[in-house]
Formats: sequence, C-alpha cells, structure tokens
Amino acid sequence: MDPARLSPDWPLRDSLRRVQSRPHDWCLADLGAQDAPALLLLHGAGGSAHSFRALAPLLAPHYRLIIPDLPGQGCTRAGSRSRFGLDPMAEDIATLCATLGVTPFAAIGHSAGAAIALRLAELVPLRGVAGINAALGSFEGAAGVLFPLLARALAAAPFVPNLVSRLWGTPQTVARLLASTGSPLDAAGQAQYLALVRDAAHVDGTLGMMAGWRLDALLARLPALATPALLIASTGDKAVPARISADAARRMPQARYAELQHFGHLVHEEAADAVAALLLPWLADRSADPPR
Repeated sequence: MDPARLSPDWPLRDSLRRVQSRPHDWCLADLGAQDAPALLLLHGAGGSAHSFRALAPLLAPHYRLIIPDLPGQGCTRAGSRSRFGLDPMAEDIATLCATLGVTPFAAIGHSAGAAIALRLAELVPLRGVAGINAALGSFEGAAGVLFPLLARALAAAPFVPNLVSRLWGTPQTVARLLASTGSPLDAAGQAQYLALVRDAAHVDGTLGMMAGWRLDALLARLPALATPALLIASTGDKAVPARISADAARRMPQARYAELQHFGHLVHEEAADAVAALLLPWLADRSADPPR
C-alpha cells in the first residue's frame, strides 16, 4: 500500500515516515516526545500500525512510540520474501531500531506481534514485553500440519493475493471476519481493515507471514526467558483463547497475567482505556528499572 494513497483520516497518518533499513523499505508511525523513553508497538498478522490508533494517544504523553508496519503488510515494502518468519522479522526489527538510533526499553505486541516481541527480547536488552491476546499457542491436531502447508501453497501462487483481495474485499466479508474474532469494531474500524484486505500486496505479505510462522522453538524457550512480561487476554477472544496467555504466563519466570472480560481479539481497538489502565503502571515500573 502506498502511504500517499491512504485516506486523509487514516489513523496515525500524520506521524508516518519511511525508513530504509536492510532489507525492507519500512513505513512506521513515530509519535510522542522524542526525548521520552522509546516504546515499540508491533501489530499482528493482517493488521498494520493503524490498529494502535486508540491506544497510541493514551501512551504518547509518556513515551516515544515507534509503530512499524510489519514487512509486506500495511505500507512496508518487503525487501525479501525469505524474511517473513518469526526469527527474521525479529532480527530485522532489531536492525530497524539500530538504524533509527533508538533503543526501546519495552515492546508491546498484539497477537503474533507479541511472539515477535518476545523473540526480540532475546536479541536486544528489553526491560519488558507486554502481549495483548498473544498468539503463543501451536495449532492442534491435523491443523498443525495442514494450515502451514496451505498457507505456503497460497503464498507461492502469484495470482492468489489478487484473488483473495477481490473475493474478501467486500464490506460484508470483512464485517464477518472481524465478528469471528469477537471484535466486530465500529464502521470506521471496519473500513480500515477493508482497505487493507483490498490491497493485494498486503494480502501477499500476510500470507507470507503465515506460511513462514514457526513458534515451537520460542515456546520451548519460554521457561528460560528472563525478561519481565505482562500478558493481557480478553475472555471474548474467539481467535486466541485467553487460556493461551494464561498458560504461557505460568511457564515464564517473570510473567504476570491479566484478564479483561467480554472483549474480543482486538481488545486494544475496542477498549483502549482498559488496556492502557493495565499497561501504564507496568510500563512505569519498567522504564524506572536499570538497563539489563
């Protein structure tokens, strides 16, 4: 997606900037006080920086926020399709931070973005990682084999992204997709996801991420992850059940689990105030900690 083609009311549009950092042409939102502690926000598969539109204004008075579109998604142009997996994305985000000259003290990730944030904590000295409905579970049964194979097959077919954009890029289909997560969103939120689904390049990047997604090694290392973590889950999440975060928190030596009632997978878009109420005191403690 070309940033110049974004609608005038696209969330965080005025704070977007392009950054060339090997191997991608990144698009990111950079907002908040430039001399404040830096905080990295990572969206989930199929989203973009826009998904933090409600949460970012609540965090920006306290922190400098760096919110990239993940490689191939939103307005970030991927430099290599081989860099869509968990490990490469974490490595490339670490490189991006170095290019920016920014050392984030913490990272917040939504869904798959939480897994990337935890992997990043193994590469750079983060003082904390917060996950919002963190996608930290493996597929069960036959789906664990068939879904990655299907995603790889779809990602390898050059006509598929255009086909998906045409078939799924309708208001009715996007409304059903969002409702299936437990987060139907308002009309503006639905319109923003509709714009993403209608962009074939974004669909291609999302399929590529799904095809390259491997969590087993990270999940096996969770008991050794010393970085303090806060895992926030919502009980109405139909995409990643709250038990996934609860189970992961029990396996991590410095993790705390917090639960919000009723909201769905996109709780940070539905109820940003409730999410911020959990994040802000936890972030204040992390920003006061000495660097590791």
